[in-house]
Parts: sequence; structure tokens; C-alpha cells
Amino acid sequence: MVYQAAETRYDAMEYRRVGRSGLLLPAISLGIWWNFGGVDRSENARAMLRKAFDLGITHIDIANNYGPPPGSAEETFAQIYQTDLAPYRDELVVSNKAGYRMWPGPYGEWGSRKYLIASCDQSLKRCGLDYFDIFYSHRPDPDTPLEETMSALDHIVRSGRALYIGISSYSAEQTREASRILKALGTPCLIHQPRYNMFDRRIEEGGLLDALADEGIGCISFSPLDQGILTNKYISDVPADSRAAKHEWGDRLAQDKLNRVRQLNVIARDRGQNMAQMAIAWNLRHPEMSSALIGASKPEQIEDALGALDNLDFSADELARIEAILEAD
Repeated sequence: MVYQAAETRYDAMEYRRVGRSGLLLPAISLGIWWNFGGVDRSENARAMLRKAFDLGITHIDIANNYGPPPGSAEETFAQIYQTDLAPYRDELVVSNKAGYRMWPGPYGEWGSRKYLIASCDQSLKRCGLDYFDIFYSHRPDPDTPLEETMSALDHIVRSGRALYIGISSYSAEQTREASRILKALGTPCLIHQPRYNMFDRRIEEGGLLDALADEGIGCISFSPLDQGILTNKYISDVPADSRAAKHEWGDRLAQDKLNRVRQLNVIARDRGQNMAQMAIAWNLRHPEMSSALIGASKPEQIEDALGALDNLDFSADELARIEAILEAD
């Protein structure tokens, strides 16, 4: 049966401007870091991508090393794109990244011009696309001059491989310098993708949000649910089929952390939300935040996440209660 996108796909989603650009992103985006690899069921991956698009999630985030094995998430995406989503290409924002190890030898990772352009070309082939909407430097390279990395990103846009460029996991200082270089080249930085959630607040403490506001760069956070910890999933126990059980997270699920989640969940219930919905809403409370990038293992989780949009406002009392739980000794 030929897939036809839901006619209601734009009815409930909120779209936010990315920095000072002309691009809008859905407040919730879908990342395919997990559950789209060669070891996963393609039928489930297909169901998740179709559900996401039917709900107005127009932004799909990929990276060259996603799988496992690396590259296989791109191949899974390509299969689903060709069968279902190709007619909707102009309604989609597909992003990709390069920075982590992909092949042997000195040219298979980090931020050199050689690696970034070669990786972009490989990713386009694996994804079955003519261009990416956004292409990122996935992590800063301590040994390659920032000018070289940014020049490569500029070339990727000018050569038609991507429409916009972004950076991920750069510090506030690195972000300001990257922005300066890119503005001089004539290809401004569109977006930054940092890790951010209730248990990882480095972007607040390190001045990154201020840097993004000053530079007019958008922000999309990854791991807003701390890879599932900030949900109701682990409040009672660790399910055998969960990511935590499969990857033996150990101390990341320490009782102290879970006790905090249980306390936070009380506030979520008072707001008419579950824990995951409140965690996403809390993430989106910053005006600099263009989107929250979620992962999922089943279509129902994607649909559930949209409940965050039903209540994005926090009272001063709610924020104070959340802060007290997060900062308690």
C-alpha cells in the first residue's frame, strides 16, 4: 500500500525559527541514533518515520556513524525515504553530521577538509539524497585549525551538498570563533547541537546560550530525556528490552538519580504531563531553543512526546521546585 502522509500533519506541531535565519524547525525533531541500524527491525523504523512525519515532525537528524554498524542508519533511512518519503522531499529537513571515526587511517575522523567533504559525499550516497538541508561538524577537532573545518563546511554549502551548516558540542568560545569565521566566509552558522537535559546543564553554565543569542545561531538539544532516564520507564525497574539493560548503564541509573526522577514526576503529574513530556517542555523553555531532538524505539513514544507541546509554560513555583530537586545534595 502506497504511503500517503496525513492531511492533518501540520495541525498540532509548533514550528520555531532557527536563530536569525529564515528556516523553521518543528519544536520536536526525530533523531535516528538508535533503533535504525542494521541490527534493528526495518519495519519498526519505517513505522516510526511515517508516524513522525504524520505528526508534523519534518526534521530528521542523522550522522554518518549512526547504527550499529556505522552508516547503517543512513541506509535504513534511504530505504524508507525511497518507498515513502521521496514525494515529500521539499517538506523535509534532513540533517547529517561528520566528526567521529568512520574508516581506518588518519583521514577517517575529526575535522579536516579531506574527511568532512569525503564523509558528506559518502553520506549522501548512503542516504540516497542529492543534498542535505543541514550538515554539521559533529565535534570540534583539537588539532585541525578551526579555519580549515569551517572552510570545509562553507565549501559543502557552496558546492550544493547542503543548504545550511551547523556545529555540535562546541564550547561557547569555540562557537563564537566559528561564527566569526563563517560570517567572514559568507555562510553563517545556522544551528548548534549540544547535549542538554535536566541532568546535564553545561550549556547554561558555560555561556553557550548567551553566545548563540549574541551570534543569532539556533539551538537544537540532543538527549533531552537523558537517553530515557527522564521518563517513567525506569521509575519502578529496568525493563529487559530497554536501552539501559542492553547497554548496562550501571551507575547512570543510580538510585539517587532515579529518586530525583520520581520527585520530578510528581510535578509533571501536577502539570497534566508525564515525565518525558515535562522534560521536553523544560528543555524548550529557553527562547534560544529551536527544537528538542528526541529518539524513539516505537511509534507510540513519538506520539506521546507531542504532549509536551500542550503545556510549554512553567510557573515560577514549578521552576523553583524543579531546581530544588536537581540541586539537592
